[in-house]
Amino acid sequence: MPARFPLDIRQIYVDPQAARLPRGQDILNRFPDAERIEVTSHWNIPGLHGNAGLVKDWLRIKRQILVLGVRKTLKMRPNGRSADFIAPGMANGCALSCAYCYVPRHKGYANPISTFANIDDVMTALSRHANVLGAKVEPNPVDPFAWVYDLGENSDLSVDALISENVRDLVTLFRSLPNAKASFATKYVNRTLLTYDPQGRTRLRFSLMPASIARVVDIGTSPIHERLAAINDFVGAGYEVHLNFSPVIVYEGWTTAYTELFRQVDAALSPQAKAQLAAEVIFLTHNAGLHEVNLGWHPKAERLLWTPQWQETKRSEYGGENLRYRRGLKGQAVKHFTTLLRRELPYCTVRYAF
Repeated sequence: MPARFPLDIRQIYVDPQAARLPRGQDILNRFPDAERIEVTSHWNIPGLHGNAGLVKDWLRIKRQILVLGVRKTLKMRPNGRSADFIAPGMANGCALSCAYCYVPRHKGYANPISTFANIDDVMTALSRHANVLGAKVEPNPVDPFAWVYDLGENSDLSVDALISENVRDLVTLFRSLPNAKASFATKYVNRTLLTYDPQGRTRLRFSLMPASIARVVDIGTSPIHERLAAINDFVGAGYEVHLNFSPVIVYEGWTTAYTELFRQVDAALSPQAKAQLAAEVIFLTHNAGLHEVNLGWHPKAERLLWTPQWQETKRSEYGGENLRYRRGLKGQAVKHFTTLLRRELPYCTVRYAF
């Protein structure tokens, strides 16, 4: 069975500036029965953001509430791992409920999708940036020929495509940028994307983990077997499809589970999919604030994610304090994981692992 449809929008918090734009009008017309509440900022909605009493309604809010705003920051941030640059995303937040997601740390106790209506501004900024860069003359681990832009750092574009045509417009844009590719990771199989005709200019990264763990921490997502079954179809539709093993969670028996997952991947993929396959590997990073939020709606997940006996505190590049696996343990775990991956999927390039 496919994952349930993740949206049942009943309330939309609307920035009037967004409502005046054509894409904003399209989104409002897509949900005509939803209650509309005018707000001055998509980042500061009293009674929604920072309200600890809403944590019990975590799943309902994600499905039933949408925030419609305007993207103000249009900068391209250098990356060097998943992409060369992080593009200004057209959404923030997600209707899916992965327990380890870092985006809720910035919003408090409610994390519905905030989607942005000024798609033309973002596409203009992307085109200008790619044109200034010119050709990519030196290959790097991100891509040997194209500048890669991650479009979904703070959302899942397969879900965003249920809300508006923003994703289709972005895939269409990158067909016209000969020196650039779009990229995004997803945990939701939206087969409408198969009609977008990316012509090899969009890289879709299917996130994978052992199914038994995904059932606990990947709430509302497409089941792992459904993601695996979709890979060949997306390759056939013109996408470059990579794998995103993220987050890798350490628990008793984790290496046995990943060995089985790698064998499931091998059995599922066509020769065409295998020939273009690459992967990125990211071990779990957790956070005390997110831990407290999760205890309010999904404490079972924290038995996997919050393991202080194996974790240590480390300050992030943005100044926050996160929990990561202890240095020695993590180094051994990364080495063991990549050894297993290369043994079971020798045709899969590991672009990076940490």
